[in-house]
Amino acid sequence: MMTTITDLLAAIVAATRTSVAFRERQRPVESLEGDHRPDGKAFVAALSASAPPRIIAECKRRSPSRGILRQQYDAATHALAYAQAGAAAISVLTEPAFFDGHAEDLAAVRRAVSLPLLRKDFIVTDYQVHESVALGADAILLIVGALDDDELRRLHDLALSLGLAALVEVHDGDELSRAVHAGARIVGVNSRNLRTLQVDLDVIERLSVDIPGEVVAVGESGIRSGDDIQRLSALGYDAFLVGEQLITQEDPGDALRRLRAS
Repeated sequence: MMTTITDLLAAIVAATRTSVAFRERQRPVESLEGDHRPDGKAFVAALSASAPPRIIAECKRRSPSRGILRQQYDAATHALAYAQAGAAAISVLTEPAFFDGHAEDLAAVRRAVSLPLLRKDFIVTDYQVHESVALGADAILLIVGALDDDELRRLHDLALSLGLAALVEVHDGDELSRAVHAGARIVGVNSRNLRTLQVDLDVIERLSVDIPGEVVAVGESGIRSGDDIQRLSALGYDAFLVGEQLITQEDPGDALRRLRAS
């Protein structure tokens, strides 16, 4: 039976803080090591200067709204298929409690592809930013609704100082204002309300007029067709993050290929 959670985002953030505290005790920040040097500039370029349509293809095994999305899930295999199908970048879900993600998924994808990688997680601590570098990320997700203004600016600035890009995710006009004020260079508008899981693609349309022209704009969630991409591109969106629409198909790489061609 599915448990009803009034504020899912708050529940995920609470679980994340507990999980991160455990990981930090097991492996302190000074012991984090990795061979990959983050290339945030490559991530920005992939979203703004590569051949359109620019799609960040997501590796995700489970979602709180739909449960298990793919029984036979191997992040590295799916990422390689996405790369071969023309993905601009790859997003890897690493949150364990609600999405069945693992940090090793990102590390495995890093070994499999050379495309820019986004770590998709609920980043709420400095430790996670440093951990993302060690795992091979080029960018991290910062969810405005999960952070206060000081946390948002601190984590954003820390990411940039380490060579990472930051995709700053918003869901309404107030969050968009906060993101811009924090210095966000990439803003993702998520049509899914992370507190209720309801999807409203009109959110992406409504907020398009308020995104500054110099900011890279990314549409997230609820994008299912080439028509969606064409309509939102006309509104000024530079790139699109697509997950469930791809990973639930028999051949995710072929699904991406067909989406980009439609």
